[in-house]
Amino acid sequence: MLITTNKVLLKKTKRGNILKIVREHYLRDDLWCGAVICEQCAQSEQQCVLEESPVSDSTVFIQPHYLLLDTNVVLDQIDVLEEDVLQNVIILQTVLDEVKHRSSAVYRRFKEIISNPKRKFYVFVNEHHRETYVEREPKETVNDRNDRAIRRAVSWYEAHLAASYQNKITCEGEVRVLLLTDDVNNRDKAVNEGLLASTAADYVKSLKDNVNLIDKLSRRDYTLESSSKEPLFPSHLSLSEIHEGIKSGKLYQGSFLASRENFLEAQVNVEDHEKPILVQGREGLNRAVDGDTVAIELLPESEWSIPSELVLQDEEIDSGDVLEREEEEELGKAKKKDVEKQPTGRVVGIIRRKWRQYCGILQENPVKGYVRHMFIPAERKIPKIRIETRQANILMKQRIIVAIDSWPRTSRYPIGHFVRALGKIGDKDTENEVLLLEHDVPHCKFSEAVLSFLPKMPWSITEEDLKKRVDLRNLDVCSVDPPGCTDIDDALHCRKLDNGNYDVGVHIADVSHFIRPGNALDKEAALRATTVYLVDKRIDMVPELLSSNLCSLRGNEERFAFSCIWEMTPDAKIIKTKYCKSIIRSRAALTYEEAQLIIDDPHQQDVLAHSLRGLLALSKILKKRRIDNGALQLASPEIRFQVDSETHDPIDVQSKKLRETNSMVEEFMLLANVSVAEKILEEFPEFGMLRRHPKPPQSNFDPLVKAGRHLGFEIDIMSGKGLASSLDMAHKPDNAYFNTMLRILATRCMMQAIYFCSGMLQKDEYFHYGLATPIYTHFTSPIRRYADIIVHRLLAACIGADVTYPDLMDKKKTHGLCHNLNYRNRMAQYAGRASVALHTHMFFRHRIQDEEAYVLYVRKNALQVLVPKYGLEGVLYLKPPAGSAKKQHPEFIYNDENQTQRCGDIIFHAFDPVIVQLSLDTSNVQHEKLVFKMVSPVIPGFSVSPQQDQGQEQEQQEDGEQQNTSAANLNVDKDTTEILGKRKDVTQSKQSKRKRKK
Repeated sequence: MLITTNKVLLKKTKRGNILKIVREHYLRDDLWCGAVICEQCAQSEQQCVLEESPVSDSTVFIQPHYLLLDTNVVLDQIDVLEEDVLQNVIILQTVLDEVKHRSSAVYRRFKEIISNPKRKFYVFVNEHHRETYVEREPKETVNDRNDRAIRRAVSWYEAHLAASYQNKITCEGEVRVLLLTDDVNNRDKAVNEGLLASTAADYVKSLKDNVNLIDKLSRRDYTLESSSKEPLFPSHLSLSEIHEGIKSGKLYQGSFLASRENFLEAQVNVEDHEKPILVQGREGLNRAVDGDTVAIELLPESEWSIPSELVLQDEEIDSGDVLEREEEEELGKAKKKDVEKQPTGRVVGIIRRKWRQYCGILQENPVKGYVRHMFIPAERKIPKIRIETRQANILMKQRIIVAIDSWPRTSRYPIGHFVRALGKIGDKDTENEVLLLEHDVPHCKFSEAVLSFLPKMPWSITEEDLKKRVDLRNLDVCSVDPPGCTDIDDALHCRKLDNGNYDVGVHIADVSHFIRPGNALDKEAALRATTVYLVDKRIDMVPELLSSNLCSLRGNEERFAFSCIWEMTPDAKIIKTKYCKSIIRSRAALTYEEAQLIIDDPHQQDVLAHSLRGLLALSKILKKRRIDNGALQLASPEIRFQVDSETHDPIDVQSKKLRETNSMVEEFMLLANVSVAEKILEEFPEFGMLRRHPKPPQSNFDPLVKAGRHLGFEIDIMSGKGLASSLDMAHKPDNAYFNTMLRILATRCMMQAIYFCSGMLQKDEYFHYGLATPIYTHFTSPIRRYADIIVHRLLAACIGADVTYPDLMDKKKTHGLCHNLNYRNRMAQYAGRASVALHTHMFFRHRIQDEEAYVLYVRKNALQVLVPKYGLEGVLYLKPPAGSAKKQHPEFIYNDENQTQRCGDIIFHAFDPVIVQLSLDTSNVQHEKLVFKMVSPVIPGFSVSPQQDQGQEQEQQEDGEQQNTSAANLNVDKDTTEILGKRKDVTQSKQSKRKRKK
């Protein structure tokens, strides 16, 4: 039977009229309860989810029972619920709706549990059942109404099932309904109403063999220390106080970015502020965690400071006070310095937490048998986390995942709980899983729903396809890519025309033909946003059938393409441009080296060789023109691993070599991207997906300008063209690597390039600073970038090859899509660098090597050095870290004005050459790290001998004399470079060079 309840609302319009709104709510009395024992509901076996006689593993609630969860239990204890222990669970529509509203991430995980038939979770639509629906009472809060609805449902289930008990008693007795709620008020009311109720923690602790589940309990309301303990942090303002403060201008809202190098320092990016606001000290940070959205109060200008010049890491559990004293001394000195200060503030409240699950290791508690332990996150920007576990002996040798639950004022560190173990520390598969999880890279297998939208095999080009496309199979097209590339996005051709001009084409894989808007395959590609390249594997954006087969422009195979074809003069001026959906047949899939050999070999005179030579000649003209317009040529240390074909372990490593063919391909990809950007903006000025590179604020260039000036070079930062010219002229005959280091430094001054929707910004904001072009997009890599798929759809609509669809013409949705693309692109870069770091550690596991390096930065307590051969950066500490063993150590004197370090007669400047010893510190099996030690220049008591054996290595590492970090772990991004950028670089002096070959 269907029953309708009406609710009449009176709403006043802007014109003062009274609008009567009637809302109807439909109620039924024939909704099923889902219990097998029930003899009243007309439900089939498929609807009977809850078992007839559920077995109770509880030592307290021994009677057979179903569980009914409230909202907070689902939100806080989702890790417990995911364990295959709790079964026969009733989920109310009220709870499901609340969870969906409050956390989409938990909702997705919870839906997976419900959809698993083995778990026996039954969703009861209580909001549309006549006996369980409750109206909200006057002055009653939504939360109180929902709690009352939950209790009403429990009461109804008890009465409803009781009618079946009279005719059918189970062997174990009557089946009850147990409400699990962590809301004290709700639990007390349930008990007073004669209902069974328990907290989630009490119930889990009452279960037999409960060790694993207890470890997973969230401790959101759990305080580690007694309430009488002195608070370590100031109180946070309430959200209403924060709102008023922001509204009045006394407070600012921003994103909290913790430092990787100094655990007592962070910056907060505030909108409309040119510089980020600096935050220092434990009280100033006030329990904010990297990624949180915080409310910050600006300190008086007299209290502004500069970033610390110390490399400060919270290494020891008992050394926090020592480290804080060092930091306080530094802060005091920084505030007195007569230099330009940075706006400084303190965190006064948390607007939104961005806590996630963190990978890392367990630090053993020195007290044997103690259940409280310290968790060390893999990401240094995240503080240590206190957890309770009774499985420490097992977990100590594994990588584990932990979630943060709360951070009381009385605790130095946040409190969390164990989620799950990933595998043995040091195992390559485990470490790969860690870096993918830490960088939020979607890497699960493609679902059946996604795969269902792939073309059926065998696939071939049909006559219908030929009618809709331009047949370019007669062109001598070829691709040029890195070795081992299977996802070939692009191919090129060049042929001379009768009028002396050139016909030049860029042919891009037509991925949008196979991925149609809005289906499961398209949604998955949009979520992943980019292919992630690790050293030994690739995490594809699209299934392999597309990425490595049907879309890949493989040699001698017919493929669909989207072609951009120009007629060019011999001096690379474009006469006309045309775009078309095409069919091509690549003559060859070449590597950069193979293409270079063909170009350089005078005996090669076939059509392909002439095409490549024509492309190269035109690309050189295009590149010169770009550089003359102010495009930058920057640098970053990059390396390539040679891996074993069977084990995939690194067996050799070297810097990547760039050839003319690398630049040749790059120039035509850039030209195609600019051409397509102009076309789609002309047709869709409000909806174009473009890419911009903001001009950095001049303050970003301070370290570059100072470094150049100290070495006798004036770096012009007023324009991109001036900067490019300055870098070109900065050469030192006695240091061949100097210009490259200067360009590396310039790279770190840059902002990040980002995707954006053209309708959300003014045209003068479209500019791409690095490329010196007023407009730019990504069109040339649709196999590995979702942005390119959107651009293909826009271009297809421009030329009438396809139609638009609502989301493509919605700039707000495009704007939201750009946010995800930018985030995923950034995370993919970091994951790639972390993979390099992992394989670097593996490569040096059984090696000790001396290599030539250069000083990049001089810090107060360290030198940061770069090893060109491996593209590695590392830190050479000049004094023992706090908490380490006290031993005789040479004295280094830091010159604050000149930014140099002196030890006796030896002075270290930026860009000085040194010899360092590289080895892997395995003394801590849980956290291996690459160690950098000075070999030359020789400093007694500081430099190590080139002939030192492994035993001596480990002994010194255990003494704590040199605790250094791998450069690849620094993940040099904008967040980090803003900190690195404060380091001051100065003059270079010659040092003796000595290198031992092994």
